[in-house]
Amino acid sequence: MPIRFDGKVAIVTGAGGGLGRAHALELARRGAKVVINDLGGSVDGSGGSSDAANKVVEEIKALGGQAIANGTSVTDDTGVAGLVKQTLDAFGRIDILINNAGVLRDKSFSKMEIKDFEFVLDVHLLGSVKVTKACWETMKAQQYGRILMTSSSSGLYGNFGQTNYGAAKLGLVGFMNTLKLEGQKDNIRVNSLAPVAGTRMTENLMPPQVLEALKPEYVTPGVIYLVGEDAPTGVTLAAGGGAFAIAQIFESHGVFLGHDGLTAEKVADAWLKIADMTGSKPYFMGGEQTGKFFELISGK
Repeated sequence: MPIRFDGKVAIVTGAGGGLGRAHALELARRGAKVVINDLGGSVDGSGGSSDAANKVVEEIKALGGQAIANGTSVTDDTGVAGLVKQTLDAFGRIDILINNAGVLRDKSFSKMEIKDFEFVLDVHLLGSVKVTKACWETMKAQQYGRILMTSSSSGLYGNFGQTNYGAAKLGLVGFMNTLKLEGQKDNIRVNSLAPVAGTRMTENLMPPQVLEALKPEYVTPGVIYLVGEDAPTGVTLAAGGGAFAIAQIFESHGVFLGHDGLTAEKVADAWLKIADMTGSKPYFMGGEQTGKFFELISGK
């Protein structure tokens, strides 16, 4: 069955280029009405105009689709409220939110200023929180919503010079992990994407032939599935170059060391057993981990 979005309305942040543009165009091709949000700033977040958003709107209209542009920053509370109002005024509902807006301010931690750490957190993490919060009640009232966070391997696994970016990107996975639970009863499904793509943010890091193999368009099919009617929830999808994988947090079974005479030395002596990942598994919610620990303590 083709995945279609006829009658659905999508907001895509940071959609003036790269991944966001690719996602927006494909949503439009499949019938969605799309709100193209883009500040139009440079990679480090400076400057800005809505020209980039307007160009993508024109591309969608040329395809026969419906779209409007919005030039607000996802960090601006008043602007975010205006983005949602503009969407509802134009299209009457919000079915899909793709949090894609982002910036880079890379430096080793010793050289990074706190203002650069805060700014990257503000855009990636709090920006996604603010836009999601502004859409949440509409989605609850509709009893339908599909939300996608844009995470990164830098958050999942680390990357030199990206303490700010990595902290923000793993924070988005934590945000998703609770939202997936709170959204279940209202048919709101929340997922994350960890993309590998040649975009404006990575063009200086990769040679041309690699960039060609990692076009944003090769990531977008996974995104379309994750915001579709039959999407899973609470999944982090890694995607790049037409390849797809799932990233999960796993926990070892663990060892109960008792209460009497419990010392750091006992932990050290048991470390190989504690760290043994045989039989490890992911959990869907924190309470499952708590239950596992009660089982260990009770000797089950």
